Amino acid sequence: MTEVRALGASGLEITPLVLGGNVFGWTADKAMSFRILDRFVEAGGVMIDTADVYSAWIAGHRGGESESVIGEWLKTSGKRDKVLISTKLGMFPSAGAPHLGPDDFATAAEASLQRLGVETIDLYFAHLDPHPKYRHEDVLASFAKLIDAGKVRAIGASNFRAASLKAALDVATREGLPHYRVLQPEYNLVARHHFEGELQDLCITHNLGVIPFFGLAAGFLTGKYRSLEDASKSPRGGKAAGWLKTKTAILPEMDRVAAETGATLSQIALAWLAAQPGVTAPISSATSVEQLDELLGAWDVKLTSDQLDRLSAAGAIGDEQVPAPPSPQKVAEKAD
Repeated sequence: MTEVRALGASGLEITPLVLGGNVFGWTADKAMSFRILDRFVEAGGVMIDTADVYSAWIAGHRGGESESVIGEWLKTSGKRDKVLISTKLGMFPSAGAPHLGPDDFATAAEASLQRLGVETIDLYFAHLDPHPKYRHEDVLASFAKLIDAGKVRAIGASNFRAASLKAALDVATREGLPHYRVLQPEYNLVARHHFEGELQDLCITHNLGVIPFFGLAAGFLTGKYRSLEDASKSPRGGKAAGWLKTKTAILPEMDRVAAETGATLSQIALAWLAAQPGVTAPISSATSVEQLDELLGAWDVKLTSDQLDRLSAAGAIGDEQVPAPPSPQKVAEKAD
C-alpha cells in the first residue's frame, strides 16, 4: 500500500511524490499527458502541481496550457475525486509590479478554476514572494475571500524567503487571517541553500508541509550529463554544465549508492529529498509513462542513515561555487 503523508497542517494528505504539471501541453502533448496522469492515479498518486503561468515561456504560448490539459483530463477521466490539484498565481506581471497584486487574485483564481474545470482549488500558492509594494495583510485577506467563497481549500507559499514567510505567518496569527500551510522551495542534493537553515527550521516549527521543486536539478541528478559534451547536446544542459564543474563528488557517490540499492540515480535523488527533515514529498515531472514509472519507484527506495549522510556530504562539496539562483522565468519552468 502506498504511503500517505499529512501535508503539514493543511488538512490534505499526499503520497511521497507530487506530479509536476509544468510539461503538460509543452514537452508532453495532450495524449501523452493523459497517459501520464492516468498512470499516476493508477499507481496511487494523489497531488498534481501546476500554475497559471505554465508554459508562458514558450513562443506562441500564453500561460494556462498546463491547467487546460489537466482540466480536459479531469473531465474525460472522471477522476476529480481521486486527486488533489495544486496551482499558483502571481507570476504574471501586473500594473506597476513584476507580478500580480491582491486585487488581481479573484480574477486569476476564476481563470484557473475555469481552465481546470473544478469548483475548488485544493492548494493555491502565491508563486512568488510578494512585491514590497504589497502588504502581507492584503495578500492574505485576498486569499481569505477565496477560501470563504469555497474556491480554495488551503494556501501555500512558493519561492518565499524565510523573513517574508515568518512575517506572513505572524500577520496571519495577529489578524486572524489564513496561514500558509505549505511551502514550495527549490531544493535538491546540490542546491541546498534555498531551503536548509532558517527556512527549513521555520517550516518544522510551524508544521508547514514542504513540496520542493527542481528535485532532480534540471536533470543533472539523473546522471544523464556526465561530461560537458553531454551537456552540450541538450537545450537544458547549460545548468548541468555548471554542476559538472562545481559538484564533482555527487554523481560518483550516487553511483555507489545505486550499486548498493539497485535504485536509479533519479530514485536516489528523490528518496534523499523525501527523507529530509520537514519535507513531505518532492515534485517531479515526466514526459513519458516509462519515465514516470521510474520516478514512482523512489517510493520503494529506503536509504540507510549512512547512505543519507554520505549523499549529503558529497552534495555539499563545491557549495562555495554554487551557481546563482535562477531567474523568476526559469523558476516558473520547474522542469526536471
